[in-house]
Amino acid sequence: MHTKESNLKLVVVGLLLGILMSAMDNTIVASAMGTIVSDLGGLDKIVWVTSAYMVMVMAGTPIFGKLSDMYGRKRFFIFGLVVFLAGSALCGIATSITQLSIYRAIQGVGGGALMPIAFTIVFDIYPPQKRGKLTGLFGAVFGISSVIGPLLGAYITEYVGWQWIFYINLPIGIVAFILISMFYKESVSHAKQRIDWGGAFTLVGSVICLMFALELGGNEYAWDSPVILGLFAGFAVLLIAFLFIERTAAEPIISFAMFRKKLFATSSIIGLFYGSAFIVATVYIPIYVQGVYGGSATNSGLILMPMMIGTVIGSQTGGLLTTKTSFRNIMMLSAVFFVAGVFSLSTLSPDTSRLLLNVFMALTGFGVGFSFSVLSMSSIHHFEMRQRGSATSTSTFMRSLGMTLGITIFGIIQRNGFTSSLSDAFGGGAEASSFGDPRAALTPEARAQIPAPVLEKITGALSSSIAHTFMWALIPAVLGLAFVLLMPKDRLTDHSKETQPSGGRG
Repeated sequence: MHTKESNLKLVVVGLLLGILMSAMDNTIVASAMGTIVSDLGGLDKIVWVTSAYMVMVMAGTPIFGKLSDMYGRKRFFIFGLVVFLAGSALCGIATSITQLSIYRAIQGVGGGALMPIAFTIVFDIYPPQKRGKLTGLFGAVFGISSVIGPLLGAYITEYVGWQWIFYINLPIGIVAFILISMFYKESVSHAKQRIDWGGAFTLVGSVICLMFALELGGNEYAWDSPVILGLFAGFAVLLIAFLFIERTAAEPIISFAMFRKKLFATSSIIGLFYGSAFIVATVYIPIYVQGVYGGSATNSGLILMPMMIGTVIGSQTGGLLTTKTSFRNIMMLSAVFFVAGVFSLSTLSPDTSRLLLNVFMALTGFGVGFSFSVLSMSSIHHFEMRQRGSATSTSTFMRSLGMTLGITIFGIIQRNGFTSSLSDAFGGGAEASSFGDPRAALTPEARAQIPAPVLEKITGALSSSIAHTFMWALIPAVLGLAFVLLMPKDRLTDHSKETQPSGGRG
C-alpha cells in the first residue's frame, strides 16, 4: 500500500505539471505579445495567436473527454502531452505571426486533452473524502498559472528571448510524461462507444466563424459587409447543425442528457460566466498598470501577484469546505466576493492607488478561486466512472467557451471605448493618430518621448476604457451569482456515502 500511495503522489505531480503547462500557456504568451509582434510583425493578426490556441483547446476538450471514457485516460493524456510539446517546439521556431498562429493551434489540440483528463484521473484514483484537498490543489495550480504566466513570460522575454516561453514547456512536459508513463496504472474497464465526428466538426466550425466575425467586424470589415454577415450566417447554420446532430447521435460529444442533472447544468453555466468575467481581469489589469501607472512588462506581470494569492487561497478554501457544507453554500460565498471584486475594478481611474488596486485584485482572485476547485467536483458529482471524462470535459469546455467569448467581446468593448475616449480627448482624434499606435504608450521608452499633456490624455482614455470594460464584465459575474442561487443543495459527503460500496476503486 505504501508504494502504491507514493506512486499515486508521483502521478499527481505529473498531472499537476500537465495542467500547469496547458493553463499557463495563454497568459505566458500574452505578456510577450508586444515583443513577438515587434519581431515578427503582423499587429493586425495578433489576436489569432491567442484565439487559435483557445479554439483548439475548446474543440478538443469534449472530444478527448469522450475518447478517454472509451479507450482509457492514460493514452490520451500522454497523446495530449506529446502533441502539446511538439506544438511548443514549433512555436519557438516560427518566423511569421501566421506560422505562430498555426503552431499555437497544434499546441491547443494537446492542451485540450491535458486539462479535463487530469481532473478525471484524480477522481478515478482517489476516494471522495480525499478529492476536496486534491481538487483544491489542482484549482490552485490553475489559478497560479493565470497569474504566474504573465510574470514568467515578461521575465523570459526581457532577459532570454521570447522563443523560450515555448521551449520552457519541454523539460516540464518531459518530466510529466515520465511520471505518468511509469507510475499511472489504469485498471478500469472501458465501454466501446462511437465518436461523434459530425458534432466535432460543426462545433469547431461554429466557434471559429463566430470568433472571426466578432474579431474582424467593425475592424477589418464593416459589420454589414458580406464577409461578416456570411461568417455570422455560417456560425448560425453550423450551430443549428451541431444541436441537431447532438440530439440524434448515439454517443454525442456534448450530451444534453447530462444537463438534465441540475447540479451539472448549474455548475457548467457558472463556469461559463466566471470564465468570461475573470479573463477580463487577467488581460486588462497588466495593460492598465503598464499604460496608466507606467512600468515595464515585468512589473505588469508582477502586479497580478495579489490576484494569484487570492485565487490560491480561494481554491484551497473551496476544496476543503466541500466536506463541510453544500456546493451551493460555498459558491454563494465565492460569488459575493467575485461580484464585489469585479465591481471594485470598474471604479478604476488614474487616481486609484496601487494599494487599492491590490485589494481589488485580491478580492476578485479570492472569489474566482473557489470555482476552480468546487465546480470541477460538483459538475461530476452524480456521474459514474464511465461518464466522468465527458462530464469533466463538458464543464471545462463551458469555462473555455466563456473565456474565449469574454476575450473577444470585452476586447471589442475596450477597443471601441479607448478609440472614442481618445477622439473626445483630442477633439476628433487627428492629434492622437499623429502619435501612431496609442498602445505604444505602454513602453517606458515611448512614454518618455510623449509630451506630458498628451500622455495624460492617452492614459486617461486607457483608464476609462478599461474601467468601462469591467463595468460590462459585471454582467457575467452577476449572472454567475444568479445561477449559484439555482444550484441544488447537494453535498460531497452525502453522495460518497451512497455510492462508496459500489463505487469501484475509491
